[in-house]
Amino acid sequence: MQSLLPAPIVQIWYPNLGHHPQSSGKSSVLESIVGKDFLPRGSGIVTRRPLVLQLHKIDEGKEYGEFLHLPRKKFTDFVALRQEIMDETDRETGRSKAISTVPIHLSIYSPNVVNLTLIDLPGLTKVAVEGQPESIVMDIENMVRSYIEKPNCIILAISPANQDLATSDAIKISREVDPKGKRTFGVLTKIDLMDKGTDAVDILEGKSYRLQFPWIGVVNRSQADINKSVDMIAARRREREYFANSPEYKHLEHRMGSEHLGKMLSKHLETVIKARIPGIQSLINKSIAELESELSRLGKPIAADAGGKLYMIMEICRIFDQIYKEHLDGVRSGGDKVYNVFDNQFPAALKRLQFDKHLSMDNVRKLITEADGYQPHLIAPEQGYRRLIECSLISIKGPAEAAVDAVHSILKELVHKSVSETVELKQYPSLRMEVGNAACESLDRMRDESKKATLKLVDMECCYLTVDFFRKLPQDIEKGGNPTHSIFDRYNDSYLRRVGTNVLSYVNMVCAGLRNSIPKSIVHCQVREAKRSLLDHFFTELGKKETKQLSSLLDEDPAVMERRTSLAKRLELYRSAQAEIDAVAWAK
Repeated sequence: MQSLLPAPIVQIWYPNLGHHPQSSGKSSVLESIVGKDFLPRGSGIVTRRPLVLQLHKIDEGKEYGEFLHLPRKKFTDFVALRQEIMDETDRETGRSKAISTVPIHLSIYSPNVVNLTLIDLPGLTKVAVEGQPESIVMDIENMVRSYIEKPNCIILAISPANQDLATSDAIKISREVDPKGKRTFGVLTKIDLMDKGTDAVDILEGKSYRLQFPWIGVVNRSQADINKSVDMIAARRREREYFANSPEYKHLEHRMGSEHLGKMLSKHLETVIKARIPGIQSLINKSIAELESELSRLGKPIAADAGGKLYMIMEICRIFDQIYKEHLDGVRSGGDKVYNVFDNQFPAALKRLQFDKHLSMDNVRKLITEADGYQPHLIAPEQGYRRLIECSLISIKGPAEAAVDAVHSILKELVHKSVSETVELKQYPSLRMEVGNAACESLDRMRDESKKATLKLVDMECCYLTVDFFRKLPQDIEKGGNPTHSIFDRYNDSYLRRVGTNVLSYVNMVCAGLRNSIPKSIVHCQVREAKRSLLDHFFTELGKKETKQLSSLLDEDPAVMERRTSLAKRLELYRSAQAEIDAVAWAK
């Protein structure tokens, strides 16, 4: 038998098993504790499957039983309940005499019981009988050991008083697994059937075979009483009278009988459980934390209605969007790469343009001459200046576009990184792909707009020159320049070198300005817009989708859905157990 208190809470954690050898009256003991006839009877091995019996004390009402395999069906007729135990045993083992380790779970609700959970096991046997496999002896022993070897279990070993305890299988196997007797309770049956002139006083007083807990004697109904259907109430009264009126046992009557046995087990179990409550609480809290962690990793269940699905998708997208912003803002890594483009890559690309080579003597002469056309310039080669400046500035478009593309690549890289870091997106492959694609498409549009804006900055510098810069050029004439030199003299090396130097100075001034303004344009058109409206277009299209289309985005693995449901049920049970155990702890 396995005893638990209170059964609904600690059944999993503190099983307390009792083993009864064959023909020791174990069924009668169990029925005496319950106060009802409900167990199958007969010769040989009648108990062929473990019976997990939960006793629930109710304040009032009719007694009834419920099986786990027949939920919500109440058995008020205990004869029918006995037949169901037999039928359920046959369903698992057939009508043979074989045994099974698969337990039958039965709950009994009655005002006449204590809160207790017991497990009735098949009794040990010495030899196999006809219809049983040769291995049945070891099969039963292995089954019994699988229960009583657990250090949390309390063994209720029942032995008949009219047999030598030295040969008791129950005591022998109990001593093997519990040599110090710290979790073994001895029950002596058939005291009233001992030979005349003999008694069990030495055993019950712990003199001949001592256990840590006192032996308890019980007097079960005789076969004649069972045949006459003597009820348990009358049987318990006779048992009390036997111990009260027997000269040998009168001094022990206060701790004898099946009623005392049930109360003692219940009280002892309550004491043990309360002592171990901190450990139970710690274990349950740990289990709850592990379940919550796994449920969090699996994500929330999918809503059934379209509105719920839409809201769920929007929430997941917002989480992704927030992670993306954190990358750009420096909360997460990656955003610093954008600054590296502006501070290193773009300036280095401008330096590689080598304007001084573009403004070589031969090139300056060629462009000025071509710009003058048939009418050479009179004072300053303005058209030549413009052509030289324009040709130089146009080359800045390459590095500018490269900067736009470099930032675009970084922003796309951060999209992929953010998608992988959004735990909720891992549940739904289709949604993950859609969000990633939508974000990249938005970045493509932003890149195109950024290129237009950036190239406009260069075009603006080409189409309108800064006049103040060139107003200093005539000063050279005032300081000694001679405008009466021939046209051909104005194309001499000294003159052309000065033109090239002036153009280079102007171009460098413009480059210095663009070095600051182009990054601002890129940030405005790409980085800022990515933070503000990365998924705006996706949200607009999302609102047009039907329920079926939304469901296709939330294509979670069925195995994950089953796992979440299972974990949620387990978590509910653990939280219920936590609440009840906390109540017991406070009561303590």
